[in-house]
Amino acid sequence: MVTYIVRRLITAALILLGASFLVYLLTAASGDPLEQFRASNAPNRQQLIDARTELLQLETPAPLRYFRWLGGAAQCLVPWAGSCDLGRNIAGQPITDALGHALIQTLTLVTGATVLAILIGITLGIVTALRQYSTLDYGVTFMAFLFFSLPIFWVAVLLKEFGAIGFNNFLRNPEVPLPVSLGIGAVCGLLTAVAAGGPLKRRLLAGGAVFVFVAAVLIYFSATGWFKTPGLGPVVIAVAGVGIAFAVTLLSAGLKNRKALQSALIAVGLGLVAYFAVQPLLDEATFPMIVLLAIAAVLAGIGIGYLVGGYDRGQSMRAAALTSFLVGFLIILDRYMQAWPGYFNNSRVRGRPIATIGASTPNIEGDFWILSLDSFTHLILPTTALVLISLAGYTRFTRASMLEIMNMDYIRTARAKGLSERTVVMRHAFRNALIPIATIVAFDIGGLIGGAVITESVFSVRGMGFLFLDGITHVDPNPVMGVFICVAITAMVFNLIADLAYSALDPRVRVKA
Repeated sequence: MVTYIVRRLITAALILLGASFLVYLLTAASGDPLEQFRASNAPNRQQLIDARTELLQLETPAPLRYFRWLGGAAQCLVPWAGSCDLGRNIAGQPITDALGHALIQTLTLVTGATVLAILIGITLGIVTALRQYSTLDYGVTFMAFLFFSLPIFWVAVLLKEFGAIGFNNFLRNPEVPLPVSLGIGAVCGLLTAVAAGGPLKRRLLAGGAVFVFVAAVLIYFSATGWFKTPGLGPVVIAVAGVGIAFAVTLLSAGLKNRKALQSALIAVGLGLVAYFAVQPLLDEATFPMIVLLAIAAVLAGIGIGYLVGGYDRGQSMRAAALTSFLVGFLIILDRYMQAWPGYFNNSRVRGRPIATIGASTPNIEGDFWILSLDSFTHLILPTTALVLISLAGYTRFTRASMLEIMNMDYIRTARAKGLSERTVVMRHAFRNALIPIATIVAFDIGGLIGGAVITESVFSVRGMGFLFLDGITHVDPNPVMGVFICVAITAMVFNLIADLAYSALDPRVRVKA
């Protein structure tokens, strides 16, 4: 395997060298970087031309400029050199500084959207494959193709109009009329009845229960002004935690594994104790502290599962660890809700928290929770737009892969052996269905680093896409090459990881030199 990896890296380096040479020449030949000055009547026109010529080294032919750039870029590969020179843009800013800022903006914007699209898309793909040709299958297929065919800028404009402007207007007087509450409950109940499957009686019971629950919650929220002062509290966290424990155990071990269910429920109880214990600590929270608390929650769950044991101790540990993590997420979510009134009434927000442009509110001040809420509210609309557009690909590929796998002989053999349907789907079918999905994810990661150009433009986010377009517009190869190098290296690395993941997912696949 080491020989295979080295061979792939050498091949990737040669491809990267040739591709970067072509991209540099094409960018340099795409226009005249001095055009704006040649048509100018400014008295210092010649000085501006001379300064731009010297900055971009325009007196040197483009191929020679490329090798000068390559010499500076090669320094980035030497960690102990302490220098990484990718040139400067037309404003005189080092490309390494511009890339650092743009990369953070892009990763903040699209990482969450990509992760959500993968998780939701794969889940919907599995469910629709198991319910092939059902109403749910047709509905998900229709919605997936509908959003896939919509232009991203149009979706973004609709989200601005209804998700930001409309919702901000609603928050001025957050009252949900009774007919609207009943209507939303009826829609949710209908969707649940369609998704539930099974006999008609079971569908009606599930749909009716959801209708009553959703309508009651909306009426309660409207009567108490919950949207202005939201919160979960220990009671809601306890009820939700029990539901999470049963759901996680059902998916990871099956409800017949009583030890796994017991471990998950103990994790919920421990989470409720932690809810009261960590409140003073969360008042002084920082991002590293939140990460450490998440790690501690997972380790505590693993310890609970190990101590409870059972005939399959690994299943107990997984169930308790995942339950502990999700309960911890609910505790953090509750703390964000406690900070919501302070953010909502902030003088820079002025009661309109859902932002339409930018990555943050200018000059806003506050603690960790206020600043984090500001970042999240700026990410809601672009994240939603990207998730809706990206969802279809993962859903359809997962569905097709699962349908192919479910008709294999070894799946019929597993069922004939008496294995439960959960074991057949999760252990035998799902793992093999992930093989083609790994390829798609590897390709999408490169696009993720490259930035969502249209989305960044619509929401005024100065990320990698903005940097790339700025370089193209001003015929400045340095920003273009900086973005290209980041995207190309990321794509090649993740394609290599995808190839190595094949052998981990399918024992029949072996990588050889």
